[in-house]
Amino acid sequence: MTKSILLAVTGSISAYKAADLTNQLRKLGYSVQIIMSQAATDFITPLTLQVLSKQPVYLDVMIEEQPDRINHIDLAKEADLFIIAPASANTIAKLANGLADNLVTATALALPNDLPKLVAPAMNTKMYDNPLTQRNLSTLKEVGYQEIEPRSSQLACGDIGRGALADLSTIIKRIEEALNES
Repeated sequence: MTKSILLAVTGSISAYKAADLTNQLRKLGYSVQIIMSQAATDFITPLTLQVLSKQPVYLDVMIEEQPDRINHIDLAKEADLFIIAPASANTIAKLANGLADNLVTATALALPNDLPKLVAPAMNTKMYDNPLTQRNLSTLKEVGYQEIEPRSSQLACGDIGRGALADLSTIIKRIEEALNES
């Protein structure tokens, strides 16, 4: 049976890498369902991800096109693994505080407790190292999320330091490890 990965894409310049991640996961035989925060659509179009995933891309918690489906609940039930890549500081903070004001955070709160959950932060070094972000990541780890730590690199803003999205090979390896453990 094909494993289903629920990929949440949030507002980071690294959002464009979700296209390659989706493509690589599909080539490995995974089904990839994508949800996006509104901010993510400023960096990559839903159509790009829809074409690569061969599935509809969901954006809005309040749009339910099928009357027999509640997207954030059904998507959470159907997933074998949930990953946020890239995970913005904003989304990490919302999840750590239990907010559900968009499709990504509402779906995350509806996930089964035993479902593998990964978070791959991508942001400026100062944002990543900020004690508030580190506290929020610790909170997520306490409730079962595994962090795929960002790498050190020259960032989009020109700064050099930790905060770049982990290499896709590392993300895929962690996805496969988490699926094998579940």
